[in-house]
Amino acid sequence: MNNPEPSNAAGDRSGPEEPTRVWTDGACLGNPGPGGWAWATPEGKSASGAEERTTNQRMELRAALEAITSLEGPLAVFSDSTYVVNCFRDGWWKGWQRRGWRNAKGDPVANQDLWRPLVEAATRRRVSFSWVKGHAGDPMNELVDSLAVEQASAAMAMKRR
Repeated sequence: MNNPEPSNAAGDRSGPEEPTRVWTDGACLGNPGPGGWAWATPEGKSASGAEERTTNQRMELRAALEAITSLEGPLAVFSDSTYVVNCFRDGWWKGWQRRGWRNAKGDPVANQDLWRPLVEAATRRRVSFSWVKGHAGDPMNELVDSLAVEQASAAMAMKRR
């Protein structure tokens, strides 16, 4: 299993407790379209859900938000979404906050309804983010991908009824 070193989201908040490792993923059938999100730990904890009309980026955010708000203690989040990982690795969120939740171009940050609670949840305790290549054989990434796609497919089936 690929276990890259996680980068800390909010600075060094080291402690004696080892972080729980969690993989997150989002999927969308059409963009926008029916979508699904999922998270899972190697210890067998997991959750997933769906939305009838959404985007892939929103589902990636939702997966990370759901994992962070569902699991306690320090976390090492692994995601194939550069959108999620780079925000924390490169500190995008700090600039957004300084600029009143506007991006570098001065436009409102997209998906603020998910970014704001995600940033709050990720920065109030020890949470790190690492990128993993999607569809590259990482068993946990493959698991959360299949759970997210399953949820998106179920949302599509419900929409057709």
